[in-house]
Amino acid sequence: MAFPPVREELRGIEPYGAPQLDVPVQLNTNENPYGPSEACADDVAAAVRAAATSLNRYPDREHVELRAALAAYLARDTPHPITPDQVWAANGSNEVMLQLLQAFGGPGRTAVSFAPTYSMYPEYARDTHTRWVAGRRADDFGLDLGAARELVEAEQPHVVFLPSPNNPTGTALAPEAIGALCELVGERGIVVVDEAYGEFRRAGTASALELLPEHRNLVVTRTMSKAFAAAGLRLGYFAADPAIADAIRVVRLPYHLSSITQAVALAALRHAPELLAAVDSLRTERDATVTWLRDLGLDVADSDANFVLFGTFGDRRAVWEGLLALGVLIRETGPEGWLRVSIGTADEMAAFRQALATVIKDVVKDATTHSSKEQS
Repeated sequence: MAFPPVREELRGIEPYGAPQLDVPVQLNTNENPYGPSEACADDVAAAVRAAATSLNRYPDREHVELRAALAAYLARDTPHPITPDQVWAANGSNEVMLQLLQAFGGPGRTAVSFAPTYSMYPEYARDTHTRWVAGRRADDFGLDLGAARELVEAEQPHVVFLPSPNNPTGTALAPEAIGALCELVGERGIVVVDEAYGEFRRAGTASALELLPEHRNLVVTRTMSKAFAAAGLRLGYFAADPAIADAIRVVRLPYHLSSITQAVALAALRHAPELLAAVDSLRTERDATVTWLRDLGLDVADSDANFVLFGTFGDRRAVWEGLLALGVLIRETGPEGWLRVSIGTADEMAAFRQALATVIKDVVKDATTHSSKEQS
């Protein structure tokens, strides 16, 4: 028997993670390129200092103060009240998703989503011994509601993942589609709308938070990693019926959120207007990037996120490597032939445009040269 004696389905599997390379322009992990101000950093440092004086004690395992602050923040995106008992937080939305499958998935249960979508979902399912089924999205990466209905009726899933905006395509879902699937799943299961990029959605695109009073099986997840410029904090959370939050309390590890994490998250929420101030400029830069890529003659998915999926390339690896050679790192992800670029600062996006124009020109030149040699 091979060592170590790991579970067979994990043997030989590479861990998830985008490439971490030291290049001048890093546009591959959908981070907010604008860090916190000195004032915010000072408040965070003071909060950590205060929390450090009681590190001999366990943290508040129910993170009551943080749940109240998150509820107040979420209330901005819905006309309906959000109460602290509807909110739950964990170490990044990754842990939130894992906890949801620990509580509502598991052996003999099924989770579904619609590809292309976030590549971690099937890994959460694998790690919780939940059966995984992936349907397909429409050609424009939207949700084909008819096909989605058929899949849900056939598989009778206990968990449905509906990222909106979707990663890696940036596609947002219509509230009507979300509501229809909530009704179809009923109280047999839960529907998880992953709004990790929700703050970047275009004007007129509603948050699924507005649907919470209508569907007690709906869970809307968020993160502070993206719009809040707090990827290093690792704080994810959700809003749902209080009974769902109570169910997660059963499977969470004791004291899963450290005192430091809670203190830093509360400090960040106190500076929400400042930290979110860059969202509008990132939206503008995103829309300009979509237009520029389309002007190049490329296919570009409509995006409500802080990234853009574009293609298609016969050899996307060659394009990715060409950009990397010029000091620009983007993500090779999504359907075959597509690439994803995170939206960075104006200078970073200018560097990306210059590099991509150069790479595409070189790729076309190489293809023409190769074709000429074959004909001769």
